[in-house]
Formats: sequence, C-alpha cells, structure tokens
Amino acid sequence: MRYLSLLVLLFLASYVSAQKNVVDKIVAIVGEEIVLKSDIENQLLHEQSQTIVNSTKDARARIFENLLVQKLLVAQAKIDSVTVTDTEVENALNSQLDQYVRHIGSRERLETYFGKSYDDIKNEMRAPLREQIITQQMQSKIVNNVRVTPSEVRYFYRKFNKDSLPEVPDKYEIQQIVVKPRISDVEKERIRNRLREFREDILEGKQTFNTLAVLYSEDPGSAAKGGELGYQSKNDLAPEFAEAAFSLKPGRVSKIIETEFGFHILQYIDRQGDKVNVRHILLRPRISETEREEAIQHLDSVLMYINDKEVTFEQAAYIFSMDKKTKNNGGLIFNEEDADSKLPKELIQGEMARQVNNMKVGEISAPFLDQTRTGEEYKIIKIKAYYPSHTANLDDDWLSFENGLKSKKQQEVLDKWIKEKQENTYIHIDDEFKDMKFHYDGWFK
Repeated sequence: MRYLSLLVLLFLASYVSAQKNVVDKIVAIVGEEIVLKSDIENQLLHEQSQTIVNSTKDARARIFENLLVQKLLVAQAKIDSVTVTDTEVENALNSQLDQYVRHIGSRERLETYFGKSYDDIKNEMRAPLREQIITQQMQSKIVNNVRVTPSEVRYFYRKFNKDSLPEVPDKYEIQQIVVKPRISDVEKERIRNRLREFREDILEGKQTFNTLAVLYSEDPGSAAKGGELGYQSKNDLAPEFAEAAFSLKPGRVSKIIETEFGFHILQYIDRQGDKVNVRHILLRPRISETEREEAIQHLDSVLMYINDKEVTFEQAAYIFSMDKKTKNNGGLIFNEEDADSKLPKELIQGEMARQVNNMKVGEISAPFLDQTRTGEEYKIIKIKAYYPSHTANLDDDWLSFENGLKSKKQQEVLDKWIKEKQENTYIHIDDEFKDMKFHYDGWFK
C-alpha cells in the first residue's frame, strides 16, 4: 500500500546536525497545517545517508507529497476530534528511543550522533511523534470498513499475469505440545511474600510504585518506565490481569495477581474508553532442576502415548498441552500477524528453528526447552506440513492474496479520500516547488 506505508513520519531525520545548514521557510500550507523546507531537506539528507535515494529530484517530490498527504490527514483528524493522550505519546516515545539506543549501541552514542542531549532529542521528537500517531489513527478510520469477499479474491488472482506471480518462500505448519515446569508452593509463597512487602511499602508511603518497578520488576518492556504499560484493551492483556486492571480505582494498588507470565501487583493510572493504563511489578518464580526434569519426563510419557498410538498428537495436545492458544486446535501454531498457520521459515526462531531444520513432515521431536516471553517452556513439536518455495497460487496462498486485495482496496479508498480532500481544502504551495511531478494531481489549484 504505497501511501499508507509511506505516510509514517520518519521524524528522526529532522534532528540531524545538518539541520542548521537549511535556510528554513514555509513551503506549503494545507488547511491550517504548514510544511517547512527543512522537513523536506532533512528527510532527504536522512535517505541519502541510508543510500536509498536514486534521484534527488524524484526523492524530494516523493518526500514533499508524503508530507502534504500527512497534513491533510492531520487537518481532518482535528475536524473529527481524533486525539491522542499524553501517556500514549510518552509510551511510544520511550519505545522509539529504546529502539534507537539498541540500534546505535548506547545513549552516549545517540547523543554524539545528534549533537544533543538525550532529553533534548526526546523533547524535540515529542510533537512530530504525536502527529504521527494521530495520522495513523486517521488513516485507520478512513479504511476501517474495507472488506473483501471470496469471489473478489478469486477474481483478483485470475487477473494476475502468470509471469508476474510472486515467489513464496519455504513455509511450515507446526504443531506443539507445551508443558510448563511445575512451580513449588514454597516458591509461589516466596514470590507472594515479596510482592506483599512491596505493596505494604507503597501503601505506607515508604516507597513509590515507580521506584520499586524500576528496581525489581522482571518485565523488561515496562520496568524502566516505572512499570507503566500504556493504554491497553482487555484483549491485549492476560484475562486475570485484565480483570484486575479494569476493576481498579484511581491510585489503588491491586492484590497479587497470577498470570501465565508470573505474579503481579498493579496500580491504576488512567482509563480512556475501553482502554486502561496501569503500572505493574512482575516477579517470575525460580524453577529448580527437579521441576525441569519433571517437565521433560512428563513430555517423554506423552510422546510414548503418541508413539504407541494410544492417542493422536492432536488428542494429546488437547489433553496435555498447557498452551491455551494452540491446545484446542490440535497444537497448530498460527502467525499472530496474519492468522496464517503457514509459517515462513524466517519467523521460526531459537531452539524450535534448530529442531525444524532436522525434521521431516510427520516426524515428532524429542522434548526440548524453548525460551518464550512467558518464561521456560518444554515442548515436543510435529511438522504437520511443509510448503517448499513456489510460485504463488490460490490453493496454497489464499490468505496472502486476500490480504493483498484488502491492501489494494484500502489504498483505493485512501486515494479517493485524498482527491476529495484536495478539492475541499485550502492548499498553497510555494512557487519554488510548482514544477514538481506528484502522484496526485490536485495539489495546485
């Protein structure tokens, strides 16, 4: 989707040190929104530094038009009262900066690269990031009702020239049976006692929730942010966690909650409609070698039942697997991004990838340890099917064609919307740019 993807604002480029060399001025007005010359030139400098620019003239026109489209979306978002909370912006900002730090190596290197302090970089990123989030929400609102039917997918496929059909990489369908090591009652009580101490210290004012989360929480994604998760819907959270989060009162600290991730206490921050923002402290139980051995022995017994044909793999998954997402469908794993059970080889990671590389279709692995975001899991897997790389076809790749058609229809809806808004929105573009060739014709009136 050409413009849906390009509309994501690459705001980081606005802070390169070359910015001081740009003589700035307003080069376009869209409604009440402005585009600065530095917005274009700094994005161009960024692309040049990444060696992704073929033609400076064409790149400048593309960048400029992306900014014009973005301003149309921002202007409409104001009319439609599409807003974003400060907390959402801060969460996205922290996440984005964490990615940059991981990419470049350290905060110090980031500061050296931009010639600014970390706090200055963060402050300068805040406004454009807010605009980016609003833009994305407005885009989603415009294309939200796009649907495709099976007959449309078949017609979409038939229109392809056979020589232009894409090549599909190797894919696998994998089933799993998951056993999580048993946690002793002694260890559970140790964790609960620790969280009770935290809760008492918070309620008595001896410590703040934020400080304890930074020091002790074992959730790497939120600990550095004082345990704050940002706005989440019920579907984004574990059921037990969601029930506690949505029943909390302002400023209150929850009782101890047990989920598949470990044990938590929560503190209410805010609620916006069907989303809630809470802090949490997560502690994960320690697993003993005895408990690990028990998990392996359990899977060995399950494997024996299957090999002796006392149960099928699918039946064993339903009876024995502890993975709620897969046990009811025969252990079949789905790609969470597109709900497809055919997993591209590059998405299969870690120990599971090593197992798959040495297995044939229909073969079942020996028990192995797989480190997941919920902790240690022991598994046996079965290769249900293997789809070698091939030219895309409707029988094997229906979901890919369905998603492709949906993206195409969404782009068409967005194109139509942009053209309509061009006609009804005040747009002024500086004479310096009037010879540029744009994808949309309606910028000049």
